[in-house]
Amino acid sequence: MTAEILDGKALATELRGVLAQRVAARAAAGKPVPGLATVIVGDDPASQVYVRGKHKACREVGITPIGYELPASTSQDELLALIAELNGRADVHGILVQLPLPAHLDAAAVQSAVALEKDVDCLNPANLGLLAQKDRAPRFTPCTPAGILRLIEKSGLDLSGANAVVLGRSNIVGMPVALLLTQANATVTIAHSHTRDLPALCRTADLLVAAVGRPQLVRGDWVREGAVVIDVGVNQIQDPAARRGQRLVGDVAFDEIVEKAAAITPVPGGVGPMTIAMLLENTLKAAELADA
Repeated sequence: MTAEILDGKALATELRGVLAQRVAARAAAGKPVPGLATVIVGDDPASQVYVRGKHKACREVGITPIGYELPASTSQDELLALIAELNGRADVHGILVQLPLPAHLDAAAVQSAVALEKDVDCLNPANLGLLAQKDRAPRFTPCTPAGILRLIEKSGLDLSGANAVVLGRSNIVGMPVALLLTQANATVTIAHSHTRDLPALCRTADLLVAAVGRPQLVRGDWVREGAVVIDVGVNQIQDPAARRGQRLVGDVAFDEIVEKAAAITPVPGGVGPMTIAMLLENTLKAAELADA
């Protein structure tokens, strides 16, 4: 068996095309163009790269990016004041505060300050709390978990009754994706660093989601024949054969698993492009909800 490669880049491109049409239709109807405000505090190079990519994606579908780059010395009160201003602006439909923040800032308080109707990254604890409640839903679905669900749908796996194992319990990926899988009627186990006999647990999975940030942790003998494997990890490792002496790998040993899984996401080109696509979709949804 050779796995189907779940091409997140192609799926995201398809989705962006649909979003561009919907944004253009809004503009033609005289409705406000969606606006996404991004806030960076400090000069973290990775954050700047991520936000530039998000701005580029916004412009490609017709969403207006509104960027703020604040010095690392920005105080908690100054950052909260900016968020309050953005909460009140009619041209801002989504607000994204790029993580990580400098150590002196309270990330939880900052995330809580983002208005629920503009929390397109779904990091406000109130939105995450709604995700955990039966028969309730947050205004938006967290971007990376939402992209993962779309990729699983693409694989054709019926989640109802499926055994799903999620490696990782972060607030950004592990916990919310486990909650979404539970809502889809999967039987979900969340594994972490204290889990006993992790390989044996993984072998029980019809669906394995790896989001731990450890390069190639999941080996071929951890995965049963015919499983669907979603690799969220993005890790840089040394590789003398690579052009720059380094290359990106996921949390799973792709070459060992691709011949036995039913479907697998590559790294890069799997979950990553879908995360940005879902951010764009959430921003457009925020603008549509603001019309009401």
